[in-house]
This record gives sequence, structure tokens and C-alpha cells, in this order.
Amino acid sequence: MKRSTNLRLRREKIKVAWTGICGSDLHEYLAGLIFVPVGENHPLSHDKAPITMGHEYAGEITELGEGVEGFEIGDRVAVEPIFSCGKRDACREGKYNLCKDLGFVGLSGGAGGFAAYSVVPAHMVHKMPEGLSMEQGALVEAAAVALHAVRVSNIKAGDTAAVFGAGPIGLLVVEALRAAGAAQVYVVEPSGERRAKAMELGATRAMDPTDTDVVAEIRDVTGSGVHVAFGVTSVPQVLAQVIDCTRHEGQALVVSIWENEAPFQPDTVVLCQRTIKGTIGYRNVYPAVMELMTHGYFQAENLVTKRIEIDDTVAEGFDALTAEKSQVKILFKAPA
Repeated sequence: MKRSTNLRLRREKIKVAWTGICGSDLHEYLAGLIFVPVGENHPLSHDKAPITMGHEYAGEITELGEGVEGFEIGDRVAVEPIFSCGKRDACREGKYNLCKDLGFVGLSGGAGGFAAYSVVPAHMVHKMPEGLSMEQGALVEAAAVALHAVRVSNIKAGDTAAVFGAGPIGLLVVEALRAAGAAQVYVVEPSGERRAKAMELGATRAMDPTDTDVVAEIRDVTGSGVHVAFGVTSVPQVLAQVIDCTRHEGQALVVSIWENEAPFQPDTVVLCQRTIKGTIGYRNVYPAVMELMTHGYFQAENLVTKRIEIDDTVAEGFDALTAEKSQVKILFKAPA
């Protein structure tokens, strides 16, 4: 889809209210450009660096392009920031998050949420239910990643699960597992503050991997391992633990984005008939996320640890997330 600021092309202009800093944004900041295109334009956004970042955001529609239906100026909306081609097999099957040219507004191009206004195609916009705050709207994107991960996993009501990594997405996975009816959720996280937050959000037990053999402990308390383990950290040695803590015919679901390779012994998969599956982004899940929010899940007061102004994004945002493990989700208020 060709990007344009021409509002006549079924697009909407949004006054940004709140934007979250995502782990993907932090990866771009710390490790160099991963999703942000350099040298060549992204095939769908037709943009390359420098790009206005920010893909976790909500705001109010201020202008409607020609042909936009179902929306009005003043509607409060959350943005689903996926670029997909709509033409290849995955897109034709409705699996647009698996598009070969997958991209994200605020990473792959487009006018992201780290600004006062954003212009996006109308299909990326979802009306927010009455009573849902703009702060909640800024959490929809991250919660969608977590809910989609749980939906594509093998988890069933009454099953056991483990979550490795209690950053923002990992904590949201804990809540999504609760919503899915998981009987026990074991969290592995070195940060004491984040382990405490996981317990607040419904984890059964939170373990420090620097203090205990977490695979042995999970196997001890469950008998044979968990049904599904979610890897929500890109620490290379953790992948083997994610696999090893599952029971026979268990599933390891990889949620995190990786900068480096991660080793594991294939026999740990073969001899127990385990499966390894990856998940990227989300699809067709924003309405369900917002409905769950109206029922008390994914609440901003439980997840947002700091609110800042846009001028403080680096020092109080990116640097704080890097240095302070007590931080979970940082939102910044868009300029007036």
C-alpha cells in the first residue's frame, strides 16, 4: 500500500493522545536498525530512515479522507499499525501478519505515534469502546501481541504454562493466559520488581533464573513440565530452557525478536515429540483485546509505570527502560 499524506486516499488523520515505547523500539535504539529500512525504501510504506517512530498509540480522528466509511471526526481510536500487501498467499488467507513484506507504522515507515499527528489508512483504525481511556488505547497494540501469542499456542483451559521474561509483553502474556483459563502460570524473570508484578497479575509462581535451576523447579512442581512455554526474551541460553521445561508433546512458543542465534539440542525436541512455534505481531484481535480491557484485563494502572512528555523520550524513556528493571510500560503524552 503506497503511503501518502493525501487525505483523499481512504486515510484518516489522528491527533495522537498517548504512545507507548515498545521493546521493538528499544531494540532499534540499542542494537541498531532492525525493522527500520535503511538504503532502500520499504516496499509497502515506500519510506526509509529517518522515520518517525511509535507504533503503540491511540488518539482522536481529526480529518477523514475521501471514501472513508464507518468513522466520524472526533472518534477515539486505537491504531493497528501493520503494513501488508494484500496480494500474496498469506494475505489472501487472511493471515496478514505473515505477509512477506510485513511492516509496521513507526518502524517500517509511515507517520508514527512519536508525533502530534499521524495519518494512516482507514483499515488500520479501530474505534475504542466507551469508557476506555486513551492510555488504555495506547496499550492495545502490545496486548494484541500477547493475546495473539496465546491464541496461536496449544494452551487450553486448565493447562499449565511458563513465561520466560516478564517485560511488558511477558506480563501481558500472563494476563492473556489468565483470560484463556490456564490453571497455573510459572514466570521466569531475573528482576525482583518484575517478578512481583507478575504475581500481582496472576502468576502462580515467579522464579529467579540466577538463583535456581528453573527447568528443574518447573518440572518438580508440575510433575512432567508445562503444556506450553512462552519465550518472551531474546537471551540466547533461555531458548533451551523454554523447550526443556515443557512436558512430553509440549510446545515452546517463541514470541521475542532475536538479534543473535540461540543454540539448543534438537534431541530435546525429537525424543519428547515437542513442537517449537513462532509468532509475530497479531491479526484480527484488536476488538477482542479492547473487549477484555472493558472486563478488567490489561489495565493501565497495573502496567504503566511512568508517564512522560515527548521531549523526555530518550532520558526518561529509552534510557530508563534500559537501566531500570522496575519499569514496565512507559507512555508519553503527545505534544499539543
